[in-house]
Amino acid sequence: MIIFMIIFFSNFLLVVKSTYEINIYRSKNLSKKKTIYTKDVILVMAASFFFMFSTMFVNPLINGYAKSLGASSAFAGLIVGIMSIAAMFLRPVAGNMTDKFSKYRLSLIGGILILIGVIGYVFSPSGSWLLLFRLINGAGYVLCTVCMTTWLAFLVPRQHVGEAMGFYGLMNALAMALAPALAINIYQKIGYREAIISSAVAAFLMVIAIQFVGDHAKPSKKVQRENKKKKFKIIQWNVLPVAILTTLFALPYFSTQADLVTYVEQRHLNIAVGSYFLIYAVVLLAIRIGLKNLFDTVRFGVWLWISTVSTVFYILMLTIMKNNWEMALAAAGMAMGYGIIYSVLQSTALLLAPINEQGLASSTFYLGLDIGMSLGPILSGVVDSLLPIKWFYPVQLFIIPLIVLIYLCYRKRLDGAIDHH
Repeated sequence: MIIFMIIFFSNFLLVVKSTYEINIYRSKNLSKKKTIYTKDVILVMAASFFFMFSTMFVNPLINGYAKSLGASSAFAGLIVGIMSIAAMFLRPVAGNMTDKFSKYRLSLIGGILILIGVIGYVFSPSGSWLLLFRLINGAGYVLCTVCMTTWLAFLVPRQHVGEAMGFYGLMNALAMALAPALAINIYQKIGYREAIISSAVAAFLMVIAIQFVGDHAKPSKKVQRENKKKKFKIIQWNVLPVAILTTLFALPYFSTQADLVTYVEQRHLNIAVGSYFLIYAVVLLAIRIGLKNLFDTVRFGVWLWISTVSTVFYILMLTIMKNNWEMALAAAGMAMGYGIIYSVLQSTALLLAPINEQGLASSTFYLGLDIGMSLGPILSGVVDSLLPIKWFYPVQLFIIPLIVLIYLCYRKRLDGAIDHH
């Protein structure tokens, strides 16, 4: 199985290399327009896939693994959740650091921390050690998410940030869809410890990939001087409405990620629920390739309305679904809803912030995501315990009027982001 993982990652790198060569060929022979997909951009995207794959591979295994080491259900739950809780406190620190230091150096530190954390999982003798290495892994994950988003935005022209974030988000979405599916299949065949080695391989490949990036994204001397005078900030205020919208759109997504299997079991549905997020990833891939640079030219409000309507659609489809076709429609709706708005919100956050606070803008965006990731499963657990299962998804429609209200309050700022190039 470890050989299989190495082959899988090797093939992924070949795809990345081929994509880079194709884009170079097109830029030279088919158009005078310079491609944004340079070697550095492709490598940062590949590295982002690897670190996200590493993290998402472990997530579905950590609860069962903790219990197998003797942890109680409550302590196992703490081990699972401690990463998201720690992330909320570490985000502002990572954001401020990203604006002051080389993106390469911080990404390298983050990658090494992830690698140490994952290797620590493999050798942990008890739940207490697992908790420690989970915190180390979480610190690395926070650094990588903030740094690599900012690094990528640094590498492309300001007017192409939306397109770059679209494909960056696609790398993350593919990792989030493939990693859990592979993790469950591999662990069932070879066990927890052996399966987690695959996560370590992915983290190692992330560290290797960034060694070949030429531009280390060091802040300019002017930015460094500005940042020395700047006080420590927890959030980038211009990005606050983006963070709130990120939380609202993330709530039903992470609720579905955590509880879809249980929801299907409680409703006694005979559907291939394991395919849900794979369908989501395939549809998202098609959408991102089809839309291309529209992320840089279409105003925020258009995307928000498309995503809001799509969110209503997929929540209703999950409410009424009884077969695989309806499940596939729900997954496609989620790709049109959460999948699109994720990238739009991420690029809007960067465009709304001044150039010397790109790291802080990224950390503010991810803070909204962390809150949604933590609250989604908690709120769905409360709903499941208080209401009949048929109300599990309809209740989640409460986010829709809140999304519309936030947008209307900050419409001028959000729609104007595209003009901040």
